Amino acid sequence: MNAPTHPSHLASAAGGRSPLTAELQALDSAHFIHPFTDTKDLATRGARVITHAEGIYVWDSEGKKILDAMSGLWCVNAGYGRKELAEAAYQQMMKLPFYNSFFQTTNEPAVRLAAKLAELAPAVGGRTFQHVFFSSSGSESNDTNVRMVRRYWDLLGQPQRKVIISRTNAYHGSTMAGASLGGMSGMHAQGDLPIPNITHIGQPYFYENAEPGETPEAFGLRAARWLEEKILQIGPDKVAAFIAEPVQGAGGVIIPPATYWPEIQRIVDQYGILLITDEVICAFGRLGHWFAYEKFGIRPDLVTFAKAVTSGYIPLGGVMVGDRVAKVLIEQGGEFNHGYTYSGHPVACAVALANIEVMERENLPGRVKDDIGPYLAERFAELRDHPLVGDAETCGFVGGLVLVRDKATRTHFDPDLAVGMICRGHCFGNGLIMRAVGDRMIISPPLVMTREQIDEMMVLIRQALDLTLNDLRTRGIC
Repeated sequence: MNAPTHPSHLASAAGGRSPLTAELQALDSAHFIHPFTDTKDLATRGARVITHAEGIYVWDSEGKKILDAMSGLWCVNAGYGRKELAEAAYQQMMKLPFYNSFFQTTNEPAVRLAAKLAELAPAVGGRTFQHVFFSSSGSESNDTNVRMVRRYWDLLGQPQRKVIISRTNAYHGSTMAGASLGGMSGMHAQGDLPIPNITHIGQPYFYENAEPGETPEAFGLRAARWLEEKILQIGPDKVAAFIAEPVQGAGGVIIPPATYWPEIQRIVDQYGILLITDEVICAFGRLGHWFAYEKFGIRPDLVTFAKAVTSGYIPLGGVMVGDRVAKVLIEQGGEFNHGYTYSGHPVACAVALANIEVMERENLPGRVKDDIGPYLAERFAELRDHPLVGDAETCGFVGGLVLVRDKATRTHFDPDLAVGMICRGHCFGNGLIMRAVGDRMIISPPLVMTREQIDEMMVLIRQALDLTLNDLRTRGIC
């Protein structure tokens, strides 16, 4: 696809920007408060204006082509420019653009999507998922989880079971409950978070938290047992659930050792607490399966989903409700006083059905599992030879590498240097979107990526690393 040819892109404005860019940046600065952004700082530099996209690429208002190695925000699994999804939205808007799911009412796309998701969600260890609660986002879905979990224990006559355990540096949304469930210290510092009865344990980050000489297998067991220690500290009769991402996403693509999840499952089973897997990032093919719990052999009671259920084309989220929870809520609970205006939105559900049809037809989960996932792992591991890279690892179609001052001693850079942001800047300048989480650089590309495009991405990543190293050497840091 060629760069834009609208005349506004061909003329210059102050600072070398096109008139369109200058106009939109000025309006943006005057009126738009962005999420997770220093608005005052952004006003000094101007927001990047993305105008259109196709496949795995986006273009900005200056005509620059950028390889989107983050799938927007972990969302666009089926790639940009899918006419089938746009057509599904159009047809549904013309037929029934909206109706609510309150007051004993339903709509066909929501019903068919719920049935399709129940079909896709595999049974593991005898646990199945036949029910879905819809929302508009992962944040709303995790708020729903809090409500469901506490309602479940109330109905079983154990109202004292209110505590939900999560992990530090986990991300579960930015609503009051979602941000509380997440373990992001910067979010907790704003808004008196976490709310009561939510607590956290450490994350299974081997590279940073392993003891000298400790194997990944031993560390995985030790990290999982932090959950048991926390349960015993609180009292098993007070703990309602444990929530975790199968692979931590926004925390830096933290991939737990193979021993971690089996031990977590043993612990939740032993103490009879519910298990929630937050698969807002990990589901819908991202790790080579429709749902990540299948990959790790986990038996969750609730599964959070959003993002890639529509490939990000329109907001939709939800909770897969396992049978033992659904049975109690339905048979004993009466009216569940919880929901959203857009629960089961017909247009969003129609787009999700079209998106799933594309993913099935092109076998995107299978491609990740058997083809492009292993190839990405092979190519990404080559980055370990770079002087700045302490480690580089992937799981399915996510990857993360850690930037270090000294590879031999695993010495990190001073956080005030913001080395990750330096690297991120070179990525953007080089035509690549790669995210920085501290000094971890992470990717989550669209699942339609080809091997040739993986090669292209790897060249751009290595160039950004080289430019970052040169910057640091110039400043006398390396």
